[in-house]
Amino acid sequence: MTEMMDLMSRSSVRILILTPEHTDFLWYGALLRSSFEILPDLTWCPDLVDCDDLIRNARFDVIIWDCILHGGSEVAFLQYLSVSGDDKPIVALSSEPEDTRAPELLINGAADYLRKGALDRWSLARAVRCVWYAQQMSDSATGQLGLEVASGFINRDLFFDRLLQALMRAERSETRLALLHINLDDFRSVNESLGYQMGDQLMLKLADRIRQGLRRVDSLMRIGGDEFAIIIEKVEDSLDVTQIIRKVVNLLGDAVVLNGHRIAVSASLGVATYPEAGDTPETLLRRANRAMFEAKRDAGTSYRFYNQQLHITAGRQLKLEADLRNALRGNELELYYQPRIDLVTEEVRGVECLLRWNHPDGTLVPPDEFIPAAERSGLIVPIGYWVIEQACHRLRDAALLGYPGLVFAVNLSFRQFHDRKMTETIFRIIYNANVDTSLLELELTESAMMHDPDYAQRCLRELNQLGISFALDDFGTGFSSLSNLQHLPIALVKIDKSFVQELGLSRDAEHIIRAIISLAHSLQMSVVAEGVETEGQLEFLRQQQCDEVQGYYYARPMPWNDLVEFLASRNRLACLQQ
Repeated sequence: MTEMMDLMSRSSVRILILTPEHTDFLWYGALLRSSFEILPDLTWCPDLVDCDDLIRNARFDVIIWDCILHGGSEVAFLQYLSVSGDDKPIVALSSEPEDTRAPELLINGAADYLRKGALDRWSLARAVRCVWYAQQMSDSATGQLGLEVASGFINRDLFFDRLLQALMRAERSETRLALLHINLDDFRSVNESLGYQMGDQLMLKLADRIRQGLRRVDSLMRIGGDEFAIIIEKVEDSLDVTQIIRKVVNLLGDAVVLNGHRIAVSASLGVATYPEAGDTPETLLRRANRAMFEAKRDAGTSYRFYNQQLHITAGRQLKLEADLRNALRGNELELYYQPRIDLVTEEVRGVECLLRWNHPDGTLVPPDEFIPAAERSGLIVPIGYWVIEQACHRLRDAALLGYPGLVFAVNLSFRQFHDRKMTETIFRIIYNANVDTSLLELELTESAMMHDPDYAQRCLRELNQLGISFALDDFGTGFSSLSNLQHLPIALVKIDKSFVQELGLSRDAEHIIRAIISLAHSLQMSVVAEGVETEGQLEFLRQQQCDEVQGYYYARPMPWNDLVEFLASRNRLACLQQ
């Protein structure tokens, strides 16, 4: 402890201070510099635009966050800081009492909370020192564990100590924790045929693989000659654990090559969760071990939950993802189309392309069930390109049927921005389709661009040069709308249906919609209102000079043949009115 304090007294602590007020930055800096315990290296960030760039491209030891700096949701912004900041400790500051603010902020990622009214050099320096020290100890422990796994060293006492600490953190923060116990199948034959040294080399290779699929907060340990354990912290529900399982299963799926020998690997995985399966290290390991032996009844790499309900839920998700892969290959996916109506001419100006899944069991799987599964598994990327390809084909069909100006809007997933070949792939699709690119509209949400805003801006500009237009979906629900509107080639904004459906019930909704329409028109952008279902909603939007509407009042999403009939009936109606 003394050595660590001496180290801190000589070391500079890099601190990012997030506050919109320069006077507050100077105040916090003065408090920190007056402390003899740390040498603060301070960086000030007063706005959200610079925040993302700093967090992703600069290195900091501690983040001091003034809670008044957010984009509409403190909790969402804090979670964003926690994830994007590589789990660097966050000290939150606010004017509210500790007992009212601290619990929520600590659960959602803050390492400490201080009330600004009681702030002095001792309290602020103490908070920074403690969270920095805790992070150093955590990094040291993680590094030591990594060395022990890499060296093949087995220390079950150290494992139980780490699991106990993780359980204590889960209890304090009232979060869940999962223990994943992995046992390699028929590992004895590897030792007997290739030798124990080769068996250890196999474990090292597998450890390196598994570590690639883990989050930074997860701990991997070797607890036996053919056994690993993974401590999974900050678990929200069984889907969090399912994602880890899926990654581990995929990573174990490929054979390992050692000294020219190709070794096929399978494993049995057992999962026990806190608090459902127990609240002590011994109980959790015993029950994860029991679940692991249950998994050995199945051939190949398989898993079991000690808690049967969690097993059923996670199994359903994994089966859904497997079925979805088959759906993409087996032409089970289909596009539905929801018309967008021009409020001046009453013409159909465009359609939004919406995905549907015709499951082999005869059911139509709702998108709110399979789209999240596609997002989690990464299947949304190839599915998204398939949707763009189908939309281009239908765009060409519409022109041949006598609707040459019909706009086709397609949703872009945030996952597609992880694909560094996105612009190249979309260019190839539209080039092969030979369509008028001005009639292809890509809808994106603010969250899709938050992963890497600079890269997103570059992609959108490149696609915009091809003639493709962009719409900002769910406008008004994110925390960076204005900055996105200023820096991206957005031609249209869509008012989220949550505001439209409050019309007549909430004066706030009316004010928000008026403001959105006024802002968009001042920036030379069109406006589409989603979720229009009543005559009253339609009349309000018409009075506010909204450009287009979309919703059940005019039409539900429909298959292509029904859309063609709908367009024909609208044409007949227009002729009768003339």
